[in-house]
Amino acid sequence: MTASNRPALVEGLETLAGRYDLILCDVWGVLHNGVNAFVPAAEALIRFRDGGGRVVLVSNAPRPGASVGHQLDGFKVPRQAYDAIVTSGDLTRLAIEERIDKVVHHIGPPRDMPMYEGLPVRFGTIAEADYVVCSGFDDDERETVANYQEKLEAMLARDLLMVCANPDLVVERGNVIVPCAGTIALAYEEMGGRVFYAGKPHAPIYDRAIAVGARLKGQEIPKDRVLAIGDAIRTDIAGAAGYGIDSLLVARGIHAEELRAHQGPLLSQHVQDWVDLQPVKPQAITDALSWAA
Repeated sequence: MTASNRPALVEGLETLAGRYDLILCDVWGVLHNGVNAFVPAAEALIRFRDGGGRVVLVSNAPRPGASVGHQLDGFKVPRQAYDAIVTSGDLTRLAIEERIDKVVHHIGPPRDMPMYEGLPVRFGTIAEADYVVCSGFDDDERETVANYQEKLEAMLARDLLMVCANPDLVVERGNVIVPCAGTIALAYEEMGGRVFYAGKPHAPIYDRAIAVGARLKGQEIPKDRVLAIGDAIRTDIAGAAGYGIDSLLVARGIHAEELRAHQGPLLSQHVQDWVDLQPVKPQAITDALSWAA
């Protein structure tokens, strides 16, 4: 698809599918909202795979891909909708393995601990740690970055590297927007701290996902045959643009209010006005992922 400052408004994936061999699809905000699965989205990916395409789910979840797969099972997202899952948790685990002789301090809730499973990790306080892994807020419904200010100052004083296991700033949970690890990481970076971002919009997760897709397809896949689908300008769309692949923005995600997606059909002029204000632009926008209108 040719790059344009005026993304096409499309009613379904069917209109784009023939141009691509591989889809890199976001999970939260596209396939589910943390409460309910989006059945038409899964059906669209199944149709794409039935036509010979491959689908790799690319998530900023701070957990291994297998763990995300189990979560999708719980939402009743069929496994036929995708071929593989690559997560920022997978890349975080690689970063941990590279530092396996170091002491780590973890910031985040207990549900993210599977990223350490089976590894001889040594945990410690900030005063003892060689680096920090941040997977999110302990309580993302009540806490803000201010709750972590003291920790961030102590980390900065020791010049500790933070590995951010989820670069998302926010995510939609049901109809509520909650903060993610990226919010804490950004605050630390703005203080002068060193941060390694394990997921989108940074290149390593795309390198890994496309390599997985090529292996599944049994051949190299040119970038112009890859489509990224997601609901976030800062991660999904910026990551695709930076990597040189096309993208499809799903309006009914974290930008739903800005795009007035919950007020009825997308209004072309309002969408274009909003896109004009964004630092990066998708090649196409759809209301919610589906195969056809």
